[in-house]
Amino acid sequence: MKMAYTNKKTGQIDDGLVREVVSLVQTQSILKKKGRLVGLGRRTRSVPHSSAPPPFVDPEVLTAQLKDKDDRISLLQTQMAAQQVGYEAQRRLNQQMMEMMQRMYPNEVFPDVPDP
Repeated sequence: MKMAYTNKKTGQIDDGLVREVVSLVQTQSILKKKGRLVGLGRRTRSVPHSSAPPPFVDPEVLTAQLKDKDDRISLLQTQMAAQQVGYEAQRRLNQQMMEMMQRMYPNEVFPDVPDP
């Protein structure tokens, strides 16, 4: 391959033909996206290599996190059970009120309201 000489002051290639070829190759290999040149970027350091080992996590920390999650799940299940008991009590109360209204007003037609 022919060596291209550059001007020491400007840093540009002296040979016009070589300069045109290099310019053409650079513009063909670099895509333009939203007016910016793309394709010359470097890999960021935040992206790990595929062969890099996963970061070390202390098993005690993982165990503590799992226990905390288990405790929260248990608390939520208890809260949901208490809510269900409340819903059942409200449903029974609504049913009793409806029966009482039907006894008080036997000629009236009351709409069926579905339970929540």
